[in-house]
Amino acid sequence: MGPTDVVAAIATAGGRAAIGIVRLSGAELHEFMRALLGRAVAPRQAVLADFLDSDGRAIDRGIALFFPGPHSYTGEDVLELQGHGGPAVLQVLLRRCLALGARLAQPGEFTRRAFLNDKMDLAQAEGVADLIEASSEAAVRAAMRSLKGEFSREIRALVSDLVALRAWVEASIDFPEDLEVLGEDPAWQRFCALRQQLTRIRAIAVSGNLLRDGLQVVLVGQPNVGKSSLLNLLAGEDVAIVTAIPGTTRDTVRSELLIDGVPIHLIDTAGLREGRDVVEKIGIDRTWKAARGADIVLLVIDMERGQTEEDDLIRAELPASARCVVVMNKIDLVGCEPSRLRDEGEIVVAVSAKTGAGIDLLREAILEAAGQVPDGEGVFLARERHLEALTTALLHLEDAEHRFGQVELFAEELRLAQSALGQITGEVTVDDLLGEIFSKFCIGK
Repeated sequence: MGPTDVVAAIATAGGRAAIGIVRLSGAELHEFMRALLGRAVAPRQAVLADFLDSDGRAIDRGIALFFPGPHSYTGEDVLELQGHGGPAVLQVLLRRCLALGARLAQPGEFTRRAFLNDKMDLAQAEGVADLIEASSEAAVRAAMRSLKGEFSREIRALVSDLVALRAWVEASIDFPEDLEVLGEDPAWQRFCALRQQLTRIRAIAVSGNLLRDGLQVVLVGQPNVGKSSLLNLLAGEDVAIVTAIPGTTRDTVRSELLIDGVPIHLIDTAGLREGRDVVEKIGIDRTWKAARGADIVLLVIDMERGQTEEDDLIRAELPASARCVVVMNKIDLVGCEPSRLRDEGEIVVAVSAKTGAGIDLLREAILEAAGQVPDGEGVFLARERHLEALTTALLHLEDAEHRFGQVELFAEELRLAQSALGQITGEVTVDDLLGEIFSKFCIGK
């Protein structure tokens, strides 16, 4: 069980609203009910009541709901006072709760108590915050899958398979005469299937991470290749100034958009060439800075000129951490059809920013470069720490493969992979991690 002291907080957003909620959680809230309502109320029934001050005068009138533990959100007794949504009346009601002995809840403390009382695991708890912060319908659906435990079930299934494999391997260490040779046993097939499943789940988690955090996409290229026109076309509005004069864009221009529910942070930059003046040189420096922070770089090339030595030099200077999509623009000037293909592992898209031809192919290429799962079905929201844990587990399985003939080392890599996966659901965790996660929640949640 988690802490049992009573905490209280305003559970609704700041500002004026029709309804405002003050929530309390802790052990034995009956005394609080009698002081605040003048009586105890029946569990899980909405009761119209006056909310009373210390002199028995009404602070507000609204609905009281009592959820006795362990059948509540936090696993403790929970009392919700649903009154009018004025900031002043909510503050008066909250101060009354604190005067009765409750303390002000810390950010995310209600959900943290739910985790500590085994009402949800850590991935589900993070799903609560992700659902509140979701910026698109796809993100809402993915966060709800995490909250309902779909992500956790996938992880637990992996852990269960790991435990079964570890049990067999460690038994082969202790009782080698009673077991077949490890390489001849179906354990190898189980290991390969487990690694394949982990790879699949990591790919889904990458897609979920994109839905949550979005993609930083930066347009780079020589002056006058059509970067600003592409920005305007993707954004659906005239965000950047477009002229025939090379070097029109002298600073970064930003736009936010959604592609299949994925938030895209799109950045247009100054054309890359030898700076003609101080201002242009500053703009070019900012171009390279934006490229270094990009998830995906769209290298725009003028198809009428063809790929030049200058384009090759820009490509060579791009950071290795960013995935590159080559955009061959101005196909309308050379009579080419829009296309999308892979050339030695690199995605190349032929488009026209002027006519819009091929723009859907460019959108698809951006998601493909990011590793987005098509249509997003079955995707759950994943955080960076989830990806790190999945990547760590996968690396341990790869090391396990190389140590398959060394049974003790093979077993140790399996154990380390299991430990990494346990960090996702909170089965393996530390207080510092919990503090970091829940500190980002709303107060009252």
